[in-house]
Parts: sequence; C-alpha cells; structure tokens
Amino acid sequence: MSNQRFASVWDAIEDTPEIAENMKLRSVLMTALKNHLTRTGMSQTQAAKIFGVTQPRVSDLMRGKINLFGLDALVNMATAAGLHIEIRVLEAA
Repeated sequence: MSNQRFASVWDAIEDTPEIAENMKLRSVLMTALKNHLTRTGMSQTQAAKIFGVTQPRVSDLMRGKINLFGLDALVNMATAAGLHIEIRVLEAA
C-alpha cells in the first residue's frame, strides 16, 4: 500500500492530471449550483425552467451525478441561475 498524498481526491482517482482538473472544476460548479438552489429554496421544477433543462436533470445535479455533466452544461446552468464564474490559472506546483 502506498503512502502517497494527493492534493485532491480527483488527483488520486483519475488517470491523468487533465481529467482530474476537469473533475475539480465540475465539482466546484455542481456544489455552487446545489448550494444556490438550497439557499434560495427553489424547487427542482423552477430550477429546470430557469436552466432550460428537465426536472430529472436538476435531480441528477442535486444527487451529485458528476459523470452526467460537462463543464459547458454546468457553466450554462450557473449563468442562468445568476451566478458569476471566475477562473484563476496558476502555474502547476
């Protein structure tokens, strides 16, 4: 068993650094959307109308089914929800 340490769970379980970074971004966006819906008390049906998706799609979001969402879809949903997204690009350590 290895004692290797990782900065993120995604770094530990994904095959490549590129996939890990993509998953990190997707998880941040999904968490922000879920928190927004919880904070506002918006129903899944209301959210679906605002996001331009179906209610089952919002249910997938709320259940954390990250493999069903790409970055583009999550950015579109966050923008439709009135959230502002900022990205910082840093040199790899």
